[in-house]
Parts: sequence; structure tokens; C-alpha cells
Amino acid sequence: MMDNLNNQQEFTDFISNLGNQMIKAGEIIQQNANRMWFDMQRQTLMMTELNEAMSALSSHPELLQRYQQRITEGFTGQLPVTVPKKDRRFKDEQWQQAGFAELSQMYLNYCDATTELIEALPGFDEAKKERVLFFLRQWLSAISPSNFLMTNPVAIAETQKTGGANLLQGMTNYLEDLERGQGLHNIRMTDLNAFKPGENLAITEGKVVYQNDLIQLIQYSPKIDKVSERPLLIVPPWINKYYILDLQPKNSLVDWAVKQGQTVFMISWVNPDQSHKNKDFAHYVQEGVIEAINAVCETTGAKKVNTLGYCLGGTLLGTTLAYMKAIKDNRVTSATFFTTLLDFTHPGELGCFLSEEQLEILRQQMDVEGVLDGRALALSYNMLRENDLHWAYHVNNYLLGKEPPAFDLLYWNSDATNLPAAMHHFYLKNMYLENKLKEPAGIEINGVAIDLSKIDIPCYFLSAQKDHIALWESTYLGARLIKGDVTFVLAGSGHVAGVINPADSGKYSYFHNTELKDSSDEWLASAEQQEGSWWPNWMEWLQGNGGRTINAKDPSKGKLPALEDAPGSYVLKTL
Repeated sequence: MMDNLNNQQEFTDFISNLGNQMIKAGEIIQQNANRMWFDMQRQTLMMTELNEAMSALSSHPELLQRYQQRITEGFTGQLPVTVPKKDRRFKDEQWQQAGFAELSQMYLNYCDATTELIEALPGFDEAKKERVLFFLRQWLSAISPSNFLMTNPVAIAETQKTGGANLLQGMTNYLEDLERGQGLHNIRMTDLNAFKPGENLAITEGKVVYQNDLIQLIQYSPKIDKVSERPLLIVPPWINKYYILDLQPKNSLVDWAVKQGQTVFMISWVNPDQSHKNKDFAHYVQEGVIEAINAVCETTGAKKVNTLGYCLGGTLLGTTLAYMKAIKDNRVTSATFFTTLLDFTHPGELGCFLSEEQLEILRQQMDVEGVLDGRALALSYNMLRENDLHWAYHVNNYLLGKEPPAFDLLYWNSDATNLPAAMHHFYLKNMYLENKLKEPAGIEINGVAIDLSKIDIPCYFLSAQKDHIALWESTYLGARLIKGDVTFVLAGSGHVAGVINPADSGKYSYFHNTELKDSSDEWLASAEQQEGSWWPNWMEWLQGNGGRTINAKDPSKGKLPALEDAPGSYVLKTL
């Protein structure tokens, strides 16, 4: 890319290239018109609820009067607003220039005033008001002056410096994102060529020892001579790929657990396509977890196994354990749940996407496509932290025309997976929308009514204090449903960093309390805070449920033949 457009020919070439890019954009949009139509339906529904709130203001002139006064004071500089420490949009010193400093202040005041106005609006039920506030926040974030060329001094300076080359590169970046997302706007957050599972991610040695239409089962090679008698089966979420637990050796929970003497098995879910559209939640129970347990027991000769479920994988694990209890299958000795919802009373901001009307639009789209496109789901999750995970990259990639840095965690976050239509509809309707999982006999699996309160094995619940996907107060409610001996631990940080916190990192701290109280607040008030990672605490608990010590066995020498080397082929399928 040219450094500066400093002559007539370069300017002519610039305009020509820009025109070609606009034509290409039109072609991409036309090719994906059907998918984009469904997206527009969802946005229209959001705007309808926002408009309802705005219309309701006509009945409350006192709120409008106070709002108008607040806005006026903000525009005249009478109400200076301090930029929150975590808000990086206006941190660059160029925002301190005359005009831009005032603009950012007016914008922040407008955000605060408008949010307070809607919060004060009476007559809306709690769920609807939460949705309206969420949609309002998305709109306020979208109109930030930092997102537009002419109101962002950093972007203006870059344009002057390069003579507009940054804008042409930004358009190129945008079209690449649009084409890769097949009409969905998934901004590239990292260098997608910098990583590849099996090369510099997911490199813990092992073998695929079992495979069916939904899973590959990986058995990892031992790193010490003596191991716990009972293997550990990990059930990761299938919203993303399993290797969040095996990124690189320095932050791999899998590698660390193997070094602690665990025989670790990992489910690697298929990245489904339309042929999987009829796979429902019961298939994930039977063909996923139960067939994995069968394979673990068969290849090792073990009679009992320990289990671990992360996020949606934990929800599936809890469902499976209740089902196994109902059919008198007692092969699971213990269960660990990472950031897992079993009680969906407080689904957090994800619930804002899950009204009856939005689920109907989603159902119609999945009926057409057979799956929920993983890129659409990734965008929804990113919009829970829209300024950090969307708009910051909009500015960097499109306005500044720069490349995002290489980062393993963001590569994993971008490596999207589809979800089968039948499974996803069941999950959203029965769990998020109707919260039936927590009810005895609220859900049936293979015609068998299940009850989480019948689970009577030791369980370890790990939640994260700043988790915005599975609120820890709600995961605590799920822990209280279990009949067995429950250990609840609360880590620092969020949904991913709170879990992927290596034992020697020295980061964060965690709260530990062996007694479950009636409420999460009571539990936290009497919990003991420990510095550093919770990993050693969990491993001590797990080893207590591991049985006797036996000689380690190579995956190639088990009763099931090794099909291929880890990480297997399922994880390599990208969208």
C-alpha cells in the first residue's frame, strides 16, 4: 500500500480503486441478501422496542424537562464528564484538542443523560426494560464520534499523514470481513494467518481414539509414569472450539492437568453443517457425552470417570448426569463445572437477544439454513462488550487502515462454529426462555424425565466474578440445585481469563467457601480470598476423587485403536 497519495496519477488510481471496492461491496451484499434480511428483521424488532420507550416519554413531561436541562448543561460545558478508566475511545492525546475535547464531553454527557432517562421511565416490566437499555447502549456506542472519520482526530491525522491510503486499506479490510462473513459483519480481531490448531495451538500430544457424527474423542499422552486411576473427560462448549483449554503450553489447562497425573480425554465437537440440522439436545447427550464415557471406559478399562464441563458444555454435562442418574448409570465419580448455567433465572445481557419474537425470527432463519451460523453467534457475544470487541477494531481496521495484532485468544474467539437448528432451538426455548432445566421433570431426554437435584456426586463449581456471559450469581443458583457435596469457587476476571489462569501466572485471586449459603451474597461475605490461580485448589479436589494411583498408559496401546493424531480433523474445519 502506498505511503502517500501525493500526485495526480495516484489520486486517480485511488478513486478508481475506491469505485471498484464499492462495486465489490454491492456484489457481496447481493449474494447474501437473504441472510442480511433476517438480520434486518432482528434490528427492526430492537428499534421497535426502543421506539415504544421513546413514545412512552410523552406521558412523563417531568422526565423530559429534566432530560432537556441535562443535555443543555452538557452542551454548554456546565457538566464535565470524566471518561471512565476502561473506556479507551478517547484516551489518545489528540482528543484533548480544542473542539474534539468538547465533542467527546458532549457525547458522554448525552449517553449518561439518555440512559438515566430510560432507567427512570416507569411502566415497563423488568425484562423489557433490560432489553431496551441494552439496545440503547448499542445505539449510543454506534454513534460515538470515535467511530467516524470526520469526528475522530486520530483518524483525521492518519488520513493526512497517508494522503488517504488508510481509507482505501480500510475499505479493503471491510470487504474482506464482509466476504469472509458471507454478509455478516464480523470484524477481524487478530491476524488469522498467525495461528493454526495442531501447529502452534492445540499442540498437546495425543490421539483421536473414537469418532462418530458429532464428536472426535482425544486421549492425551501421559507426561509422568504414575496417574490417577479414574480418567478425566472434558466436555467443552460447542459454541466455540475445545482448544480454549489447550491454547499454547504456557496457558494450556490440558497440558497442565496431564503433568499433574491426570489421564485426560477431550471431546472435539464437529463443526456442523446443514446435514446436522436435526441433531437435537438429546443427540448431544447420547452421541456426545455418553458415547464418550463409553469410549473412555472401553479403551482404559476404567469403571469410573471424572468429568468436567465448560459453559454450555457444563449445561450439557449437568443434563447428562441427571439423565444417567434416572437410568441408573453410575459411572461418573465427580463433576467439575466451569462458568456453567443450570438455573437460567438471570441469563444476563444474552437474554436481551431471546424474546419470543426474536426466537421466532431465529427459528425461521435456522429452518432455511439448517444451522445457526457461528459468525452470527460470535457477533452477538462480541456485542456484549461492543466497544472493546467491535468498535475498537472498526476504528483500527477501517478508519486507520491498520492490521490487528496476533493474539491466540482472539484467534480462538474468531474460529467460529455452527450450531444445529434443532439443538439450538431446544436449548434457547427450554433453558434460556422457559428455564425448565432447573425444574424436576421439566425436561425429558430420550423420553426420560430428568431432575438435577438427583445428582449426588461431588461437584466443583468454578465461576468468574466479572463473567458477562454466565453471571456468577446465576451459576451459584445452579450449584444449589445439586444434592451431592458441592465446592463453589469464585475466580477473578471474566468468562475466559478467569478460567484460563495458569497455576504459575500469579494473576488475580479467588474466593473459596466450603459451605453453600442461601444466597450468593451471603456466600461471598463469608468466603476466604486466596491469591493467585485456583488451578492448584481444583487439582487437589480432583485428585481426591481420582482413586488409587496406577501406571500411565499410552493412547496407542488402549483397547480402542488410534484413528489420528491430536488435535484431529474436526477442529480444523473453519467457516
